[in-house]
Amino acid sequence: MVNYDEASPRPPDGHAAVHARGLTVVRGTRTVLRGIDLDVPYGQVTGLLGPSGCGKSTLMRAIVGTQAKVTGTLDVLGEPAGAAPLRSRIGYVTQDPSVYRDLTARQNLEYFASVLQPRTSRGDRRGQVERALADVDLTDHGDALAGNLSGGQLSRVSLAVALLGTPDLLVLDEPTVGLDPVLRRDLWNLFHRIASERGATLLISSHVMDEAERCHRLLLMREGRILADDAPDALRERMGTGTVEEAFLKIVDAEAAKEALR
Repeated sequence: MVNYDEASPRPPDGHAAVHARGLTVVRGTRTVLRGIDLDVPYGQVTGLLGPSGCGKSTLMRAIVGTQAKVTGTLDVLGEPAGAAPLRSRIGYVTQDPSVYRDLTARQNLEYFASVLQPRTSRGDRRGQVERALADVDLTDHGDALAGNLSGGQLSRVSLAVALLGTPDLLVLDEPTVGLDPVLRRDLWNLFHRIASERGATLLISSHVMDEAERCHRLLLMREGRILADDAPDALRERMGTGTVEEAFLKIVDAEAAKEALR
């Protein structure tokens, strides 16, 4: 059984894998991210939880370097977000599957492996493809056209693409949405194996609060702001609640009360 509260050690320099200060994103007249400060520890599974529309996807795009009009400080793996050296060190899975539906699952992985690692030998790339398919339990569907796969299977192909080349940071936007409970459990176990065995850092977003219990650390987000940054046990203890969801609601109510007094 995975011990989700057992944090992996940080590197000796103590620096965070993701370090943000005053991070702000404005779209038109709307401020999507409101001066966010956060640190994502190395080698851990950090959950980014909050309701739909609170800014989770925007924050993730900023971290991987694809979000426009970002201000503030944002360093990722010791580099400014979006820097060229980070391209091969970050795996990113969006909410919508990013695969070619007229190729098989294996062909998709072979293509992305050749693009991401053109200097890697063909044999090594083939080994990475087969390992990634096995990681997401799609070996038996490797020769199926992506267009014929279910929504959950398509999501797993996208995850397999992100696992190619053993990235140092995995940014996963709602990776378990629409999946059955058994597959969700298996994927969370995989996420923790990746962190513990490969030393990777994972940032995983979700709007399902029960997934918070599966993380080493939590970032609770609402309306473009981080309301809490803590381990699940510490958060429940601090708020005097039995679940993370109850703690989140208590924090939201406290923030609303403060706003009402201003």
